[in-house]
Amino acid sequence: MTTRVRVLGVLSLVVVGGCRDPLLAKNLNNPDVIRVFAQPASIEQTIAGAYQVCRNVGIGGTDMYQQLSTMALENYSQLNNFSMGPRGAIPRSPILNNKSTSQALAGTFSAWHRNARLVSNAVAALDRLTKNGGTLGTPAQNLRARAWGFFAIACNLGWLAASYDSAAAVDHLMASDSIPPLEGAKVVMDKALALMDSAIAVANDPASTGSGGFPTPAAWLSGVSLSRDNFVRFVRSYKARFRAYVARTPAERAAVDWAKVIADAENGITADVVVSVGGTSGWNIGFQGAQMHVDAAWHQMSPFYWGFADVSGGYDTWLATPLTAKNGYFLIVSPDLRWPQGTTRPAQQAGSPNPGNYLSRPYIQNRTLQDTPGDPWGSSFYNYYRYNYIQLGSNQGSYPEFLKAEVDLLAAEGYIRAGQIAQAAAKIDVTRVGRGGLPALSGAVTSLNDPVPGGANCVPRVPAPPTYTSTACGNIFEAMKYEKRMELAFNHLGSWFYDSRGWGDLITQTPLEYPVPVNEMEARYGPAARFYNLGGGGPSSQASPNTYRFP
Repeated sequence: MTTRVRVLGVLSLVVVGGCRDPLLAKNLNNPDVIRVFAQPASIEQTIAGAYQVCRNVGIGGTDMYQQLSTMALENYSQLNNFSMGPRGAIPRSPILNNKSTSQALAGTFSAWHRNARLVSNAVAALDRLTKNGGTLGTPAQNLRARAWGFFAIACNLGWLAASYDSAAAVDHLMASDSIPPLEGAKVVMDKALALMDSAIAVANDPASTGSGGFPTPAAWLSGVSLSRDNFVRFVRSYKARFRAYVARTPAERAAVDWAKVIADAENGITADVVVSVGGTSGWNIGFQGAQMHVDAAWHQMSPFYWGFADVSGGYDTWLATPLTAKNGYFLIVSPDLRWPQGTTRPAQQAGSPNPGNYLSRPYIQNRTLQDTPGDPWGSSFYNYYRYNYIQLGSNQGSYPEFLKAEVDLLAAEGYIRAGQIAQAAAKIDVTRVGRGGLPALSGAVTSLNDPVPGGANCVPRVPAPPTYTSTACGNIFEAMKYEKRMELAFNHLGSWFYDSRGWGDLITQTPLEYPVPVNEMEARYGPAARFYNLGGGGPSSQASPNTYRFP
């Protein structure tokens, strides 16, 4: 239809020849990219806010955060709000995507795509400006904005590639009215990684630190001003995350270029990147800083994966009980200092003070509020309340935008896969010992087959073959996974989900990704559009058996 309209327009011009309709006027309500970005300030303003929009979409702007949390059993809730209950139910249902019912979160898909296109247009406008001898203020200011713009486009494409089976790999070289084709997630992720390389290359231009250049304005990262070197480290941290997150299966995860993950992680951030959220900042915190802490109906910790911390035998008993007969109301007794200490519920409740900040321990609370019944396999005494200080502070405060623990543990996984056990152990021990107070792996574990130290009190204890109804001390790979779960829980979009699907840990038949939403398919293909569901035992489902032989 688009082609037909354009042809008719050309024919009309031929018929009227040189005639001019005196009533014909320019429609200033039509999108006009050249006019929108005619002023340098408009270009820089669009680029400056683009990363904020990207991360807000994922962490606080849509239902995806809550759905991925329940699908990974990072969170458990029976509520239909955000479709948490339906997405986390066992057996798992597909993500329906047809003209009568679409659960593919069209708003999320559209928001990332629109933001990627908007900032791509802004970078293209910046290129036109500089080509014609103009600047945003100084040549260094041009470079700083261009680097941030490439990073922001990549942020949007990276989350699309991690979350959806297909997307459009837009960039600044495309015409503003072009309609790029849908491509597979790996192709889109490759584009995101290439754009991050471009961001790093531009930032590394010696001229980028001149007048008006790096460091970045604090408003671009909600209170954090990044030097050129720290900007590059931030981008490389994202590269390490996205390169691992795109994998859908254990085979794909194994095929990740782990040497590149290690290189980026080892040259990533050197400390937590902490930003201001909530209030008038415009930086969302979302579910984990607010509604999650209202009561147990919104958030509990199912023992399925959280039970790996238990050394009392209670988790073993729970494992050996049939699914519908399980009772999650047992004490998880753990030497891990991120859990409340004690062997009685009153003792653990007394050891569950409100957190002062995200570094307060324990991270986990044995509830003093009323327990809320739910599925027998989903209910427990426990809440992960590490970020509850945000709610207690009127839903605003300082928040770790990117944790140093994440790059350490990405590097650790790479080292394990490369057989470099000592290097991996050192990375894991940073939080295992430093935050958890658990026995060090370094010096105690020398091969992939060695159990973690601690004897009967080892952590993690994981379901063991042949029946997977009792536990044994995990190996260093399980220790790495345990640390990721403990340290990254609820920190960002899919902080358990993307790793768990790549490790093959998800509940059987869990959807591994979202399909392209119906309205996007209709807009692109009209009557020829073909809609499809994913997960629930259909295409793109967690295979059976999973790692721990969970349902």
